[in-house]
Amino acid sequence: MDVNHVNPFMESFLNVMPQLGFSKVEKGHLSVKGKDLLSSGVIIIVGIVGAIKGNIVYSIDIENAKKIASTMMMGMPVIELDDIAKSALSELTNMLTANAATRFSVLGIPIDISTPTLLHGNDISLKMSSNQVLCIELLADNIPIEVNIAFDN
Repeated sequence: MDVNHVNPFMESFLNVMPQLGFSKVEKGHLSVKGKDLLSSGVIIIVGIVGAIKGNIVYSIDIENAKKIASTMMMGMPVIELDDIAKSALSELTNMLTANAATRFSVLGIPIDISTPTLLHGNDISLKMSSNQVLCIELLADNIPIEVNIAFDN
C-alpha cells in the first residue's frame, strides 16, 4: 500500500480530534491484517470511490465509543449506545474521512466517500475487498480507535 494513501487518514485524525475536545491525540501501532476482519464493539464502514477505491473501517470498543460520544456531546454522560451516541460516532467518521478526502485532493487524488454505516455487537465478521488491510491505531486522550484501510489494487 502506498504511504501517500495512508498519511491523509493519520493527518486527518491529528487535525480533527482536537477540534472536538480531545487534548492528547497521537499515533499508535501499525499492523497489517488479512482480508477477514473480526471485531467487537462499534464498527463504522465508509466507502471510498474515485481515483482509488476501497473501504475504511473504524473500530472502537463499546465503552470507549461511549467516552468518545460523550466528549463530542460536550461531556453529556453516555450510559448506553443510543441513537444520539451512534449519530455522533457516525458523524465523527464522516468528518475524519471527509478531511482525509480533502487531503487526497491536495495530492491530486480525487475521491468521494459514502455515508457511514454503523454496526455494533460482538464478533462482527467483515470480509474486505483487499487481501491486505493496513491497521492504524490512533489514540485520542488514550482512547484507541482502530482505522483499517483497504484499497483495491
